[in-house]
Amino acid sequence: MRDLKGHLVAILSGVAMLIVGISLLFSVVGLRAGIADFSTVVTGLITSAYFAGYVVGVYFAPALISRVGHIRAFAAMASMASTMPILHALWVDPWFWGLLRLVTGMCLVGLYIVIESWLNTLAPTHQRGRVFSIYLFVSFMALALGQWLILVGDSIGFVPFAMVSVLLSFALLPITLAPVTQPDAVEAPKLSIRSLWQATPLGVSGAFASGLISSAFFGLGAVFAQRIGFDSTGVASFMAATIVGGALFQWPVGHFSDRIDRRVVLLVALVSAVVLGVVGYGLALSWTWALVPLAVLLGGVLFTVYGLSVAHANDMVEVSRTLEITGGLLLVHGIGAAIGPTLAGVLMDAAGPGSLMLYFVAVCAVLAAYTVVRIRAVAPVAPENKVDYVIMGSGIETTLQLDPRTPDPSIPGYTDSGTPAAPAAT
Repeated sequence: MRDLKGHLVAILSGVAMLIVGISLLFSVVGLRAGIADFSTVVTGLITSAYFAGYVVGVYFAPALISRVGHIRAFAAMASMASTMPILHALWVDPWFWGLLRLVTGMCLVGLYIVIESWLNTLAPTHQRGRVFSIYLFVSFMALALGQWLILVGDSIGFVPFAMVSVLLSFALLPITLAPVTQPDAVEAPKLSIRSLWQATPLGVSGAFASGLISSAFFGLGAVFAQRIGFDSTGVASFMAATIVGGALFQWPVGHFSDRIDRRVVLLVALVSAVVLGVVGYGLALSWTWALVPLAVLLGGVLFTVYGLSVAHANDMVEVSRTLEITGGLLLVHGIGAAIGPTLAGVLMDAAGPGSLMLYFVAVCAVLAAYTVVRIRAVAPVAPENKVDYVIMGSGIETTLQLDPRTPDPSIPGYTDSGTPAAPAAT
């Protein structure tokens, strides 16, 4: 047991450094792009390239892992990922940066897949939910901490990019030195939009909208804060407050949704986001200092959309389809994430930096209207047929293997394919 805890601590400490570095890189790229006079459209496109790489990596990484093994694939992708930040500093060019972000996204999703495969191998079945919760807590805190590192060194020079590279390199040490059993082969997910839509149209819509929201925040949030007048401390405070709010609100919102119709809880969260977004837009034009406490509330409702959507989707399907549905929604979320920063960048370019808040308002208002349509069209899920809400990350981490809702094929009643076993003849 002591060895198990030591291995988990080693891997999770590496994960923390990895995510701190990636979180810092998001803000540094946005701030440096602003100083280089990149338009918000161009900055949005650069961020979209990262999330596009993430989606491509969901298919590319499993093929690479199956071909060369987890350890070699991990080493190759880690080496590439730690090199990318330095290259950002060597040549400030939007096309070059877009390519670097694309490659970074592909490498990082592969790293996440390997790391989570190792965690899933280490964690006993009865402790998988606990490990999952710790993993997400570490992820959220690392995302928030990474924002504060923009205060270290010169945010417009070489130092922050070098810091990211160092963090990614150091993150590999505890992970690669932990003696972990070789996990099972990883398969690329199969995505059928039609099948997903037939099973849970609101789940698909919510996952897509959540991708539009979260990627725009991470890609353009620092740009928004900088251009409305925040200094580096203000930028870090706004970004960190939003992320922390997203972490703090998920448990009470999710717990409440386990008791009543999740669609109603989702609707309340969306309407709250619309109101807070409108208030935020007004504050961006006048009392910018008040945006930091508002960001806690805004992040709290925005980052619950994905978790509520996935939980509602799993309420609507048989347990044997949990992995299929959750994996499909993850990819839909990623597709939305690849589009979101570009859409938000176009709006900010046309209506000013404060209109990032109006972008959140528009996305949430459209999803809220569709939620009302679904509430009127379909009866709520019976309480006994609901699955437990599970806190989900604010990005598009591939946490499928650790999700405690995913059926374990070793449990009696399930076949190796994850489908319910045929009942014995009586």
